[in-house]
Amino acid sequence: MPPPPAATAAAAAAQHLESFLPRLTTLSHYKQFHARLLTSGRLHSDTFLRARFLDRLALSAHLPHALLLLRSLPSPATNDFNAALRGLAASPHPARSLLLLAGRLLPAPSPPPPRLDALSLSFALKASARCSDGPATLQLHALVVRLGCTPDVRLMTTLVDSYAKCGDLASARKVFDEMIVRDVASWNSLLAGLAQGTEPTLALALFHRLTGSFHELPPREAPNELTIVAALSACAQIGSLQDGLYVHEFARKIGVSGNVRVCNALIDMYSKCCSLGPALKVFNSIKREERTLVSYNTAIQAVSMHGHGADALRLFDEMPTSIEPDEVTYIAVLGGCNHAGLVDDGLRVFHGMRVPPNVKHYGAVVDLLGRAGRLAEAYDTIKSMPFPADIVLWQTLLGASKKHGDVELAELAATKLAELGSNVDGDYVLLSNVYASKARWADVDRVRDTMRSNDVQKVPGFSYTEISGVMHKFINGDRDHPRWQEIYKALEGIVSRIGELGYEPETDNVLHDIGEEEKQNALCYHSEKLAIAFGLIATPPGETLRVIKNLRICGDCHVVAKLISKAYGRVIVIRDRARFHRFEDGHCSCRDYW
Repeated sequence: MPPPPAATAAAAAAQHLESFLPRLTTLSHYKQFHARLLTSGRLHSDTFLRARFLDRLALSAHLPHALLLLRSLPSPATNDFNAALRGLAASPHPARSLLLLAGRLLPAPSPPPPRLDALSLSFALKASARCSDGPATLQLHALVVRLGCTPDVRLMTTLVDSYAKCGDLASARKVFDEMIVRDVASWNSLLAGLAQGTEPTLALALFHRLTGSFHELPPREAPNELTIVAALSACAQIGSLQDGLYVHEFARKIGVSGNVRVCNALIDMYSKCCSLGPALKVFNSIKREERTLVSYNTAIQAVSMHGHGADALRLFDEMPTSIEPDEVTYIAVLGGCNHAGLVDDGLRVFHGMRVPPNVKHYGAVVDLLGRAGRLAEAYDTIKSMPFPADIVLWQTLLGASKKHGDVELAELAATKLAELGSNVDGDYVLLSNVYASKARWADVDRVRDTMRSNDVQKVPGFSYTEISGVMHKFINGDRDHPRWQEIYKALEGIVSRIGELGYEPETDNVLHDIGEEEKQNALCYHSEKLAIAFGLIATPPGETLRVIKNLRICGDCHVVAKLISKAYGRVIVIRDRARFHRFEDGHCSCRDYW
């Protein structure tokens, strides 16, 4: 039997109203549609259309109006509630989604909130992830269990993601391991959480576990481009080139190596694993029309960190007009100018920025001018900023003052750092060395006493090097490595050999409360020297040595690396906290400008 004419007319009217939803843009449009729902009676009778309207309104720029509508409903349905939860979770204030879930955004004498479902919990978990609210995630986990939603793969994947983004990687792994059914999104959530958190090594172990059973996986768990991106992020973080090569080969195997997101991650991985050539090869393999802003930003950052400022400027100038530079682009270009000493080019880029500069852009300019010895201009730049200088900016000025021996400016920067609550050992060492360079030993003693009274803890230096796919970690004066005796013996031979090339230890960066011989011994066993020595005895002649250091390389280690590259005919690439140094035949890619 055909439906009665009244029913047909009602359905047609509803369809007609629904057709207007995609065309709603301004608040006036939304209010008119809201009024139409009220006058037609559909606000209360057509819960599906109402939920569609609420969902669209909540995700627009008019979220407050969506909340007003929700509060006006005498008995909101679950779909109405979910629309508001979703909008709040995606808004600049995601914590309000959790308040709504707790009933604290509803009017005081309100009806009981509707029954929660998997979608309600999913939106709330996304909000807790954005807020990094671990306790809220834990409470939501309890709700998931209580409501019997654990078989929902998507919801459990969101729970894994929320725990990971809150920094609770142990709980994320536990939830993942307890999942009876998983899909590729489940793997990707945990992989990305581990890689971007504090466990990149575990991320790679998980990736090898996934790829080891690749042929036995059901189609829903098959790795995709996001799997590859997460794994490459882990490789980049720890500088594991061997793992990076394995991930790249696996990407080719599953046919995603040409995906632009994968290519961007490959550029980042290769550059951070001290292999700029392969990084640029990947960038050049992307068709010009397929390159994204991230592609250019990653490539510019790669050449900048390796000291190729002119190449960074060239890539910046080659960006098509269809791609608008963002804050990251300018940070990368300014960094390239900074590392290469291209002061005028850097200032031109800064003054031509098409986005409002933030404190990091000003910091890059201060560093650019400070390294070049233009300290007055660097200080004037800080004073001209439209916002207060942060700790990093004053540390930058202090470092420049130390480099160029400006005691007055160093004292000013140190005072500002103390006012901001900075208690980092490097600040004291820099100021102490400024005084020492002027033979102001009483001031040196005063700085040292302040360090003791403030209980300043020195950040331990450590270095990594990868040999045959195994990462070896060294700390200053390390004797925990199984081959430490061979390493120390090799170091003795290295010092003797480079001594023939004129090496004399640079003890300026060692605190002045020990004798000259002790200073030389302290310098001799810096972590990067231990890593290089181990590389020399553990790899065949001619193989490139790659070292990653958590702090900036010191002046003495820089000289030693240059001389080792000449004496032993090796290329040595060191990635420190600030940049890359490529040593070859007695020279460094930084041209001693660092």
